[in-house]
Amino acid sequence: MSKVDSILERRKKASEVSADQADKRHQKGYLLARERIDALVDPGSFMEIDRYALHQCRDFGMEDKKAYGDGVVCGQAKIDGRPVYLFAHDVTFVGGALGEVFAKKVCKIMDLALKAGCPVIGLNESGGARIQEGVKSLAGYADIFYRNVNVSGVIPQISVIYGACAGGAVYSPAVTDFTIMVRDKSYMFVTGPEIVKTVTGESVTHNELGGAVVHNTKSGVAQLLAEDEEDSFLLTRELLSYIPLNNLELPPRQEVGEEARPEDEAALDGIVPADPQKPYDMHDVIERIFDFGEFLEISPYFAKNLITGFARLNGETVGIVGNQPSELAGCLDINASVKGARFVRFCDAFNIPVVTFVDVPGYLPGTSQEFGGIIRHGAKLLYAYCEATVPKLTVITRKAYGGAFDVMGSKNVGGDYNFAWPTAEIAVVGAEAAVNLLYRKELKGDDGQDRFKEMVAQYRSRFANPDIASEQGYIDDIILPSETRDHLGRALEIMRNKRVERPKRKHGNIPL
Repeated sequence: MSKVDSILERRKKASEVSADQADKRHQKGYLLARERIDALVDPGSFMEIDRYALHQCRDFGMEDKKAYGDGVVCGQAKIDGRPVYLFAHDVTFVGGALGEVFAKKVCKIMDLALKAGCPVIGLNESGGARIQEGVKSLAGYADIFYRNVNVSGVIPQISVIYGACAGGAVYSPAVTDFTIMVRDKSYMFVTGPEIVKTVTGESVTHNELGGAVVHNTKSGVAQLLAEDEEDSFLLTRELLSYIPLNNLELPPRQEVGEEARPEDEAALDGIVPADPQKPYDMHDVIERIFDFGEFLEISPYFAKNLITGFARLNGETVGIVGNQPSELAGCLDINASVKGARFVRFCDAFNIPVVTFVDVPGYLPGTSQEFGGIIRHGAKLLYAYCEATVPKLTVITRKAYGGAFDVMGSKNVGGDYNFAWPTAEIAVVGAEAAVNLLYRKELKGDDGQDRFKEMVAQYRSRFANPDIASEQGYIDDIILPSETRDHLGRALEIMRNKRVERPKRKHGNIPL
């Protein structure tokens, strides 16, 4: 056999999976590691690295268990013509468990991604640390975690979860910027149902413990929910289309004209109900302002009282944060504060302007919130807005009450342009609460209810508008809702090269 034939034979062996294993995977609705890479990246762009790596473990029968690649496929590729590095766990070899060589391969990919200044994507399906390799497996995970943190805020990190991931295999995705899970096909847990049953006596299924729906709706561990593997590839590509390759670049820009202007902009002028207690959907506002009405929502099923996501304005990527009046009246709670803070910090790290839509009656009251640390968690959102140096544009659509007014991109936490619709209400508390607090004694007696209604009406006439705030410079302009796109576009254009000098420090101490 010639040397050329030898290398071709070796290359074939390195990429081979037995027909039996492939059939089992496909019957369960799962793709193989290389199939996932091929489906995600541009055709013919993948270049594999460390194809022939082999573990050196000689214990517990591992000497007889060897396969080229050692359970993970690594390399570089392009997605929509833009470079990425990626790795895909190969569950057909010892369940995708991580060993020393496996970890070194992943670390090499992350180091190369940092040098090249491009995103790193992990296609994860692993049972965790390889028991046979003991401490070397644990050290391997620590090496990966260290790099996850080291490159955080420098290059984007995206994790896609397939099958069951447990133990160390869930902590790396938790540190990355975005985690995508597949409905009914992917699971994440520190310890699986069997161990839970042994330790606590609790019987729980894989889905109930760490399924894709659980982590998208209850825990907030995952940010995007794919319907199947094909959908996960589409979501990954769409997400990448909004973000830059690294923290020294601006997000990708699209060339668009008037065709990008959404239809029915005029409907914005009547979108806020006359009744201040009546809800409306902030999605309807967003879709009537940004290019083509398109919006990639991040964490759409978690803390739905706060909307976060990406859109484009005149072709430029923006991050959107908005209170959702149709969920908990748009109140900020623990989960919404954490969700918003993490999103704002990502945008700030990667030069993505933040546009905030405000309709917030305050922080959610109650013992469960106070005992759960709403003060500490609520401060995270405040910290994120104060810390961010990207352009910050804010639109108050209706209520902006109390400390929540401050937090949601106000001028005093560094808002660059703050606009208000004529329906904006800026006050310490709502009219009813204010009158009760200020005139409790005067309202006692037979005519108290009539006087209460009269005072509420007076308070509303004074504060249920943005006039005072605009007179004192806390609002830059009062605009018609249908003018919002144009005003935001002009503000964004002029703030594109915004510069902010911060005090020299190692890092701040966010209230975790």
